[in-house]
Formats: sequence, C-alpha cells, structure tokens
Amino acid sequence: MEEQALIQSINKELAIALPEQISFAVLRQQLKEEITHLIQKDFQKLVSILYRIDVNERKLKYLLQENVGEDAAFIIADLIIERQLEKIKSRRQHSQRDDTISDEEKW
Repeated sequence: MEEQALIQSINKELAIALPEQISFAVLRQQLKEEITHLIQKDFQKLVSILYRIDVNERKLKYLLQENVGEDAAFIIADLIIERQLEKIKSRRQHSQRDDTISDEEKW
C-alpha cells in the first residue's frame, strides 16, 4: 500500500507516469533516469520540483559534497523518495488523529 502511495505521489509531483506496480529498485532506477534527463535538459524544472517537494537543500548539498564521484541523480532520487515517504507517514498520522477527535471538538 505504501509503495503505491509513494509511486502515485512521485508521478504527481514530477508529472511522469511510472507504473504503479514496480519494485523499489525499479522505482529508484526510473526516477534516477528522469532526474538525469532534467539535469541535462531542464535543470530549472528540477530545481522547481525539489523546491515544491520540499527536499532539504542543505542536506542535498552536503550529500553531493560528501559523495563526489557518485551519481548525483541517485542521491537526488533517494532524497525525493525519502521526502515523499515522510509526507505519506505524516498524512497517515494526521488522518488517524482526526479520526479520534469527536465532531464536537473539531473546528
């Protein structure tokens, strides 16, 4: 269930169409390929996406500096996946909390 929510979220945020039934490794690889394309063809769009998704800029810069020689697209893909999973977890926690509040206590 979480994998499907993750893929749907990534598809929406990046305006791409990844299959909803893929392994984590395939998701990571296809996301890396999309990011590589954006780095080469439309870097400003990538920056905009990272801003909209709310990827931590300091963390990204740190990881890129600490992992010189590694594929930057994989680093970015991992950060996007991490951030989207955080959002999914947060939404679930808030929806569970909302379910425990009575209608009278809700605004």
